[in-house]
Amino acid sequence: MELSRRNFLVKSSTAAAGISVAANSKLFAIGNSHRFQDLKISDPKDQESFKFSVFSKTLHWMPVAEMVIRVALMGFDGIDLTVRPNGHVLPERVEEDLPRAMEAAKKAGIRIFSIITSINNADDPLTEKILKTASSLGIGHYRMDWLYYDDAKSIEQNLISIQSVLSKLAVLNEKYKIRGEYQNHSGKYSPQSYFGSSIWDLYSVLNKINSFWLGSQFDIMHATVEGAYSWETDFKLLNPYIYSIAFKDYFWKKEQCKWTPEVVPIGEGMVDFSKYLDLIKQFKIKCPVSIHYEYPLGGAERGDKIITMKSEDIFLAFEKDLATLKNKFRKANLID
Repeated sequence: MELSRRNFLVKSSTAAAGISVAANSKLFAIGNSHRFQDLKISDPKDQESFKFSVFSKTLHWMPVAEMVIRVALMGFDGIDLTVRPNGHVLPERVEEDLPRAMEAAKKAGIRIFSIITSINNADDPLTEKILKTASSLGIGHYRMDWLYYDDAKSIEQNLISIQSVLSKLAVLNEKYKIRGEYQNHSGKYSPQSYFGSSIWDLYSVLNKINSFWLGSQFDIMHATVEGAYSWETDFKLLNPYIYSIAFKDYFWKKEQCKWTPEVVPIGEGMVDFSKYLDLIKQFKIKCPVSIHYEYPLGGAERGDKIITMKSEDIFLAFEKDLATLKNKFRKANLID
């Protein structure tokens, strides 16, 4: 049987990197099961719909050339590449290193659907350089950095200030035809209050700006943490602006008389994926999928450059979550 272009590319890249194809036969089998067939679709956006990427923070311990091969072998369609301080691509080197990363990804048979950035200011000279470079390479999405409430101002004053900041970014995004996406994030991880964690504030600003080039990366875990029973309403409110979706899972854990969210593998926590995917289908949301791995993985979950866990165990965790999530998408009749 003739090899698919993807298998050929991955095997060629693997051989070039000195990785044994035979040793990775299991990964090839997983990576090619239940994959989309090539589709001739006129709308380029549909070609990104429900393509599964891994957030590259968890792979900071690997150089890009090796990482993209492994990502392909594990069965991902692409990668959400960190282009930020301490990331795979440093912002000041984006013009040199992002094209190299893109070429490596293409050789491995995967895509860079999105870059993960520290962008939250259109006036920063690096912002335009990053967006221009990414757009020139055909990257259609970037995730922005978070914004925070200033406790010295009222909520209304904060929203006016934030709207001004994001309006400038929307203009720049339109100039380079790349969508900026703001991830809703629960408040556990910052001493300041996140803008967007409660969803209504993010919707309010996005709705007033009303730009095709500015939207949301909807994170169902963080939405559930902040609104255990109201996240469904939040989703319905924000859905016109959802341009990508992020997946992880959690449960509440009591530590020193205080309850905190503990991230766990997909399907082992409290997120109601069944209801969520039904809503995605109901509202006809079609966009890239980003899988985040933030449960203990020997420091990889924090983006460490040196890990204390066997690499193969990390890869197995990646494969397991990817397979679990794809099965949930199939049950919801979102993919074949």
